[in-house]
Amino acid sequence: MGFADSFRQNFIEDDRWKYLADGLKTTLIITLFAVLLGLVLGFLVAIIRSTYLRTKKLLIPDILCRIYLTVIRGTPVVVQLLIIYFVIFASVPISKTLVAIIAFGVNSGAYVAEIVRGGIMAIDAGQLEAGRSLGLNYRQTMTSIILPQAFKNVLPALANECIVLLKETSVAGYIAIADLTKGGDIIRSQTFSAFLPLLAVAVIYLVMVMLLTHLVSRLERRLALNDRR
Repeated sequence: MGFADSFRQNFIEDDRWKYLADGLKTTLIITLFAVLLGLVLGFLVAIIRSTYLRTKKLLIPDILCRIYLTVIRGTPVVVQLLIIYFVIFASVPISKTLVAIIAFGVNSGAYVAEIVRGGIMAIDAGQLEAGRSLGLNYRQTMTSIILPQAFKNVLPALANECIVLLKETSVAGYIAIADLTKGGDIIRSQTFSAFLPLLAVAVIYLVMVMLLTHLVSRLERRLALNDRR
């Protein structure tokens, strides 16, 4: 079978290209909302941990955060996905897409937390003292002085975490979500031809990652330019 015939069989006949299109849409939805959840969790954990490290307050929340970081960063994301779907939400009528968003968001939050915590701790302690001398309390100093600087410093790393998360969502098919990877596998199972469907999936992921990488590079150059001014 020639390339043209194989292409027609895998993508044109029975509108099989729609498996990839619908899968791409699902992948982007999961990635977007998982990124948002990960950012919220990550910043919350980072603030708690950095507050404890600098003031020795919030001991119990800090212990809980350290347990969260240890468990999430020490186990594979696919195992976490399976546990959340087949154990935690086993008897709950919940959307598989929502389960994936929760799983990937919780996983990403652990890595975001360490990125942000590193950014916060990298800010000179004198900044905190300067805020206090201006009459600001700890919370006001963190939100008005420390966090804006830390966010700017870690923004490229956070953007790279988004790229990693996009690729990690390829395991969502383990709970029968018709994401991009699953869409290519469905075509393969119907046509018994693995090369073109899986190649198409790889190319789509590659294009998305290259686009995001380009945006991250532009962001880093923009931040470097602003720092020199």
